[in-house]
Amino acid sequence: MDHEQNQGAALLQLLQLLWLLPHSWAAPEAPTPVWRDGLQNHTFLHTVYCQNGTPSLGLSEAYDKDQLFSFDFSQNSRVPRLPEFADWAKDQGDASAISFDKEFCQMMIQEIGPQLDGKIPVARGFPVAEVFMMKPLEYGKANTLVCFVSNLFPPTLSVNWQHHSVPVEGVSPTFVSATNGLIFQAFSYLNFTPEPSDVYSCIVTHEIDRYTAVAFWD
Repeated sequence: MDHEQNQGAALLQLLQLLWLLPHSWAAPEAPTPVWRDGLQNHTFLHTVYCQNGTPSLGLSEAYDKDQLFSFDFSQNSRVPRLPEFADWAKDQGDASAISFDKEFCQMMIQEIGPQLDGKIPVARGFPVAEVFMMKPLEYGKANTLVCFVSNLFPPTLSVNWQHHSVPVEGVSPTFVSATNGLIFQAFSYLNFTPEPSDVYSCIVTHEIDRYTAVAFWD
C-alpha cells in the first residue's frame, strides 16, 4: 500500500510541474502530433507548465526539439525565439485553449502542491551550459552568442552574461522549452561584435538549489 501511495504522489508531483493538456475536459488525450515527410518523422510539442518558482507559468512550442515560441501571458501573445519565426507567432486562434491550460495548471498548484511539499525531491541533476556563436566568426562583424542550457529540471533559472567579468546589459529574454522525459532546456542570446581579445561568460544559476554553471567564449 505504501508503495502504491508513493507512486501516486510521484505522479501528482509530475502533474504539478508539467501538464500536457488536450485542451478540453471532454476530449480524449491525444498523441503528440507526428508528420511523415518521406522517410522522416516530425514532432510538434506544445507544453504548458507551472511551478512555485520563476517563471511561475510557462508555455513552449517546439518542432523536432527546436523551440519555436514561448508565450507572454501578460500580453496574451506568442514570442518567437528567433526573428524568422515572427510571422507564425501572429496566429492566436487557440487563445481560449491556452487560457484553460493556464487556469488548470494553477489550480493543480493550489490544490495538490501543499499536499506534496517535502515528500518528493524537487531537483533532478545539475544544469549544463555551453556557449557558441550563431554565425561563423569574423572579427569586427556583428554576431550573436548563444548560451544553451540543458539538463534543466525544474525550469527555475537565471542567466547573466559578463564581458571580461563585467556584467552585460541589454540581454534578450531567456527562452525555456521542454524536451522529452520531463527535462527542460533554455536559450539566452547576446548580440555583440567580436574582437580578438574578447572573453564572454554565460552564468546560469539554478534558483531552486543555487547551483551555478558557467560557460566561456574567447
